Amino acid sequence: MRLERLSSNQFKIFLTFDDLSERGLTKEDLWHDLPEMQALFHDMMFEASDELDFELEGILIVQVHLLQAQGMLIIVTQNQLDDEKEDDFVEMKVTLDESKELIFLFDDFEDIIQLALYLKPLGILGGDLYHFENNYYLHFLDEDIETFDREHFIAVLSEFSSASVLTIERLQEYGKLLIHNNAIEALQNYFPTN
Repeated sequence: MRLERLSSNQFKIFLTFDDLSERGLTKEDLWHDLPEMQALFHDMMFEASDELDFELEGILIVQVHLLQAQGMLIIVTQNQLDDEKEDDFVEMKVTLDESKELIFLFDDFEDIIQLALYLKPLGILGGDLYHFENNYYLHFLDEDIETFDREHFIAVLSEFSSASVLTIERLQEYGKLLIHNNAIEALQNYFPTN
């Protein structure tokens, strides 16, 4: 679990699916109001409070974004209550959203080239390549991998990259699009094997 303070009243939590399984939960459990899920959110809030020195009080707006290959990104925003209300009161309002995007982060361009060469015999040619804040990002649509087993594809990509918590909207707005649509095919052509 990774924690990051965003402002005086907001922080984010990134929880991988491995983190969930270590706690005995699955991705499907998130969609049910189970006591285990309530306990998970309770534990995460207090762990974040301790680690980030964030005092939990009032109403917590909790937005949970399930990222297809990566895990879940949780944004917690604290809304203060009026002074006349009780100080020890904490209420959580949770919304859940699932992203169908596959976005992977690369620290080194060489890793993208190696991935492209690995994917060539598998027939995967699509994807968009972005550059943003000194990192490279590959974004895939469902149709880019429709002939390939999704879980296997995610496992292969994880060997060369790490999960990205950025949305495609943020990459499109602030990043630089380097190759559109057929990034893997273009990289295979630019950097062929000898």
